[in-house]
Amino acid sequence: MTAAAATGGLKSPFATAWLPVLAWVGTAWLAGCATPPPGTTGGPFSLVSGRLSLQVAADTDRRAQNLAASFELQGDADAGELRLMSPLGTQLAAARWAPGSASLQTPSGTQVFDNLDALSRQALGEALPLAALPSWLAGKPWPMQPHQPRAQGFEQAGWQVLLARQTEGVIEARRVAPPAVLLRVRLDAQR
Repeated sequence: MTAAAATGGLKSPFATAWLPVLAWVGTAWLAGCATPPPGTTGGPFSLVSGRLSLQVAADTDRRAQNLAASFELQGDADAGELRLMSPLGTQLAAARWAPGSASLQTPSGTQVFDNLDALSRQALGEALPLAALPSWLAGKPWPMQPHQPRAQGFEQAGWQVLLARQTEGVIEARRVAPPAVLLRVRLDAQR
């Protein structure tokens, strides 16, 4: 499947750039929230799978973007791999990371970055709160910044983290500041 098909037919360079962002976001979010199946050690290289979607509102410089993909994640925040697949199971992208480096493999080739922050900045034009995401997915505020408790989660670093459906394997984070961003992760049920 081409990047244009994966992004709902959008053929702009910006739409194609979202595949790395989706890989990065999934990596950062899912690395901190994997629940191991019963009877496993739950070590840092447990396999986690599910679906994720990313919605970015339009702003003055770009159109709205909506992306969704299935994923498989193996690893943790320090080292691992995230594979994104189309609904038919075709691999769209694979992100690999280790201390001091990150790479993204797509049908267009492989790009290497110093870290996941650099990968997101290149693809998005702005950095997302990478360091906070693993804590957020574990249902906790990131300990390095202040937060405000809310009825269905908390607010931190300009993002609203919604935990109302965490027991169903769904966690959402919303950034209200332009461009507004919604990231939704739904984990597959563990066997």
